[in-house]
Amino acid sequence: MFRSSSFHTIDPKSRLIIPARFRDYIRASGGNGVMLTNMDNCLYGYTFNDWKEIEKKIISAKNMHMRHFKRFFLGNACECMCDKQDRILIPPTLREYADLDKDIVLVGILDHFEIWSRDRWENENKRIEKELEKPEVKEEIASLGL
Repeated sequence: MFRSSSFHTIDPKSRLIIPARFRDYIRASGGNGVMLTNMDNCLYGYTFNDWKEIEKKIISAKNMHMRHFKRFFLGNACECMCDKQDRILIPPTLREYADLDKDIVLVGILDHFEIWSRDRWENENKRIEKELEKPEVKEEIASLGL
């Protein structure tokens, strides 16, 4: 599983080192790379096995909204293999979408990880903090026993 957050940089050639704790899970899931796609102003990274399961779920969706989602989510997906230094090359279109310049944050979300520009991540964290103060959100979190 993908857990925790870490701060990184993208090199001038758009390469990003995958942290060891993420690499271990990626390799344990039968691959040496990830599928990246765009969503929520960041990039989502999945193991190849997890990506296959996502495709199975999405393929059956037929309504217009889901067709648009498929075009956006699947149409922008890219296979990114790790090189000998355990880096992945982030394609220009995905890098532009997520506004990835130099300073980035990798965030583990259990079944996937996200790649954020550091500025966007800081803004997102502030927004989430406010959201978590709402009574209905606190109640839902408490229902999990947390």
